[in-house]
Amino acid sequence: MKKITILINCKDQSGIIANVTNFIANNNGNIVYIDQHVDREQNIFFMRLESEFYSFSMKTFKANFKSVLAEKFDMKWRIYDAENKPKMALFVSKYDHCLYDILGRYSSGELHVNIPFIVSNHNDLKSIADNFNIPFYHIPVTRETKTAAENAQLKLLKEHQIDFIVLARYMQIISGNLIEEYPNKIINIHHSFLPAFVGAKPYHSAFKRGVKIIGATSHYVTEELDAGPIIEQDVARVSHTHAIPDLIAKGRDLEKIVLSTAIKHHINRKVMVYNNKTVIFS
Repeated sequence: MKKITILINCKDQSGIIANVTNFIANNNGNIVYIDQHVDREQNIFFMRLESEFYSFSMKTFKANFKSVLAEKFDMKWRIYDAENKPKMALFVSKYDHCLYDILGRYSSGELHVNIPFIVSNHNDLKSIADNFNIPFYHIPVTRETKTAAENAQLKLLKEHQIDFIVLARYMQIISGNLIEEYPNKIINIHHSFLPAFVGAKPYHSAFKRGVKIIGATSHYVTEELDAGPIIEQDVARVSHTHAIPDLIAKGRDLEKIVLSTAIKHHINRKVMVYNNKTVIFS
């Protein structure tokens, strides 16, 4: 049994769903999931579909899909084999909460990925990587060495054929070169105070303002800092009874949950990006 996932977007027009479902049926496939969305303002149609086949050739299926459907409707489309585990690289600095959470979920089989390595600009978290038997690479980053460091990172990424990158509280700005190599494939997490509470101690600033809600945002990285397409967000209420350590603890819990959810959405091919926005399928 072969299971595939198909992602489609194109100009909205009559007959797309009927043609796609008939194509699957004519190729002896069984649709087990289908969802679609139409952006009325942009007039764009989006679809995510999962199908199962007893007899299947990816090469033949793609060729037929292109000639029968994609060219007819001028589609942008991707087809994924559900059995293939994408390769995920983790970038970290000194904060360990997101790293522990991701590796715990990975070890328990919750995340359908392979993690070939962890890279960091500090050595502080090497023991965590060692505990999980994952190779750890220390690549220091300074203003003078930033280009060389990023070249070393790119070399690692290409050698291991990495599919996407997760910045698990990696405290360095990613340059355009890396973003260009991995468009909409670099996932970041930050507290949702940005840009209202910038700097090294946002929770301290928020505490002084007496905030009532804190949150976290996970998004794809673009050259505009913390302004990429949003994948997942969540919030928690706080009050005057919460001290700064409470805000930090709640914030880190949110960061872990939001980042892991964003990773799952990406792994499961549930995210479609357009015009710096996302469609997240259920």
